[in-house]
Amino acid sequence: MTIAPALAAAPAPRRFARRIPQAFGVLVAGAILATLPAPAAAQDNTDARLRKIEAEIRALQRNVFPGGDGRFFEPQITGGEQAASRPDRPSTSAITDILARLDALELQLQRLTALTEENANALSRLDERVAALEAAPTVRTPAPAESAATDSNLAAMTDEDAAEGDQRIETAPVSSGSATASAETTGPSPERLAAVQAITKPDTGDPGEDEYTYGFRLWDAGFYPEARQQLSSFVEGYPDHPLITFGRNLLGRAFLDDGMAEEAARWFLRNYQADRTARRAPDSLLFLAESMIEMGDTRRACIALAEFGETYPAIATGRLADQYESNRRKVTCE
Repeated sequence: MTIAPALAAAPAPRRFARRIPQAFGVLVAGAILATLPAPAAAQDNTDARLRKIEAEIRALQRNVFPGGDGRFFEPQITGGEQAASRPDRPSTSAITDILARLDALELQLQRLTALTEENANALSRLDERVAALEAAPTVRTPAPAESAATDSNLAAMTDEDAAEGDQRIETAPVSSGSATASAETTGPSPERLAAVQAITKPDTGDPGEDEYTYGFRLWDAGFYPEARQQLSSFVEGYPDHPLITFGRNLLGRAFLDDGMAEEAARWFLRNYQADRTARRAPDSLLFLAESMIEMGDTRRACIALAEFGETYPAIATGRLADQYESNRRKVTCE
């Protein structure tokens, strides 16, 4: 009874031995399959993805480096002979265009800046000239006694009697004949007549201003006798014109510049005494001193210089400072 069960269990080891080779074979087959290449479909998909990535990289390189060397970048489109004739010609880009436009804008800005500075300087000079012309002279109002003494001293510069020193000097009108020397009795030469006629008379619609301007042009050209005749006509015909102070002063200069200091002194004194606040009153007083210097009358020149320095201190140190100091150096005043 004990032997039978043993015999019944004896075939079991043989069945287990037959199953071991089968399991081992399955494991080996799995390992071999794992080491085998991927299926053909998967391999084809990977190659397509790689080719797509490479194409995108080449396209990106062409955008970043336009016109690149063909040795490194394969062209997308070949133009045959035309492309071969210009293989290395760089193409413009948006950045290049922007830089060119910026250079042009900077050049235009520099030109505009230069023009603006020139215009600003021109306007500044014009403002200075207008301010100098429109600025009324600072007139010191003398005391009554001092004013009477000054009028007496200034009147003494003429040939009038000392007892009439407080009267205004009445200057006789200048005739055209008194403006010429004896050598001119035969009349001006044809050349001089042609030169005078070449000076045009303006026509601005203001007859008084036109008369004065024409006299100024004659004086500026050096035709002093003709200028005196023209300015005398203006002074007599337009006594209330705004330019009357300019006319009397310029008439005195037309005498002084022609070597007639005594006649010039009369007109300078008349213009100063007519209105001491007028635009050319300080000029006439200073030219009066210069006329006295030309006549060799140091005392009267010093009187005029002292009056100018006291009445017009701002102008004596400003607009007419050079002329004032030049006249003072010509005389020795006590």
